[in-house]
Amino acid sequence: GPFRQAPARKGALVDARGVSSIETRRMLLQYAEALCAKRLVLASASPRRREILSNLGLKFDVVVSKFDEDLDKSQFPSAADYAKATATHKALEVANRIEKEEEEGSTPFMIVGSDTVVEAPDGTIMEKPGNDEEAMRMLLSLQGVTHQVHSGVGIVFPDPARPDSKLVKSFAETTRVTFAPLQEAEMRAYIKTGEPFDKAGGYGIQGPAGAFVSSITGCYFNVMGFPVHKFASKLSTMIEEGEVKL
Repeated sequence: GPFRQAPARKGALVDARGVSSIETRRMLLQYAEALCAKRLVLASASPRRREILSNLGLKFDVVVSKFDEDLDKSQFPSAADYAKATATHKALEVANRIEKEEEEGSTPFMIVGSDTVVEAPDGTIMEKPGNDEEAMRMLLSLQGVTHQVHSGVGIVFPDPARPDSKLVKSFAETTRVTFAPLQEAEMRAYIKTGEPFDKAGGYGIQGPAGAFVSSITGCYFNVMGFPVHKFASKLSTMIEEGEVKL
């Protein structure tokens, strides 16, 4: 629908539904204390995801997923669907492993998996570059144009009463990122830092490559690796509607 201005706190961003982002964050913050009393698991080794989630006041145990991330990209209608499926597989692998290994009474409240991919303007799905040449090819295809970053999230809520039944929720978020035109020397210097190699698309917006980005449309944290606004909003709604019990 059309963008409606709604009364909001000074400095609050207002989205199309007239809900300020501060309010959405407060929606989850009112549950943060109750959530901190539960065991929360992050199925990711990414320090960036851990940092983004800890900014919400949530404490997570990190159990790195062993899922191979080898899904056939051609089987998915979009790059966002591919990221969402990979994220869900990561969370389910950890949930199933915890179920087998854990003692009674330590069932997590939820396991969160996430996967971020960069979609080049020609539709190619980019993951992490394997070497300098691959990183250079990725940066060359992104410089001077707008690309999309998709983060998928899969959340598994185990039911301690019924080990075989799990509630699984997944979603994806997309941000459009525009790079300024870059000189080859800049790209080579960036690759030399070693930064591109653990990052989808060969760059991290929160590091030196932030200087390459002339604009973004959408969630900044999504580009970092976790769509925190959408996560907070989805989880709050599930708690409010009684879909999950705190």
